[in-house]
Amino acid sequence: MTESPRIVRLQKFLARSGVASRRACEELIVAGRVSVNGVVQSELGFKVDGEQDIVCLDGKRISLSDEKVVLMLHKPAGCLTTMDDPQHRPTVASLVPTDKYPGLYPIGRLDKDTTGLLLFTNDGELGEMLLHPRHHVKKQYFAYVDGVFDKECIERFKQGLSLNDGMTAPADVSVLRGKELAFAQKMLEAGALPKGKSPKKSSPGGQKTYLSITIREGRKRQIRRMCEHVGHPVLALHRQIMGNLDLGDLPRGSYRLLSDEETVALYKSAAE
Repeated sequence: MTESPRIVRLQKFLARSGVASRRACEELIVAGRVSVNGVVQSELGFKVDGEQDIVCLDGKRISLSDEKVVLMLHKPAGCLTTMDDPQHRPTVASLVPTDKYPGLYPIGRLDKDTTGLLLFTNDGELGEMLLHPRHHVKKQYFAYVDGVFDKECIERFKQGLSLNDGMTAPADVSVLRGKELAFAQKMLEAGALPKGKSPKKSSPGGQKTYLSITIREGRKRQIRRMCEHVGHPVLALHRQIMGNLDLGDLPRGSYRLLSDEETVALYKSAAE
């Protein structure tokens, strides 16, 4: 007997509902935060009927979203990439239309002090694709670092660096000049450049460098750690491009929905 397509594993149902990526949904299940028909289910292989069963997360019913959306936010500095913070600090949740599109969650994260392009979706499967290491979606950042970032540092980035969590993949890096430099300064100064602050060990003469850095990994605070590793701490960091998407000059703190064409291209970039 063929199983109904409505019958799916619990973590897949949660991901499809836009709760989070499938991996994050598995963590929610194991933590005992998910119930089915009033009974807590912590077994990852447990299956549910998407139309008949009542699935709840922390007591709140979860249902499949009819409208799948993807949007990009220009994340400002000082804002946590989470939809809920127990300490009531500023989060990105207040900047996106969660009332209109229930189940929105961020795809990946930017740390509190990093600005720029942050994607949101209520499509758990797309989020999982983009977050999976094997897809290597490119991400371009503008970085303002302490000291003069010379050719030796550039070469080390291109060869990969040995961090405490292993070797990084080769990264593309260049010193910004001309129009690209002017645009990067505009983006960084919009909300990322420190005022009157300097790193503990500032370079001689107070020299600084603006960089374009492109990586295809998603390790925690990766660019900050890479720059620190070669002796050039990051003073400000901004993400401009992810996959086929460019933040452009979207105002800080604002968002826009992706078009169908952009969403299709995003799927393709994740599958490359």
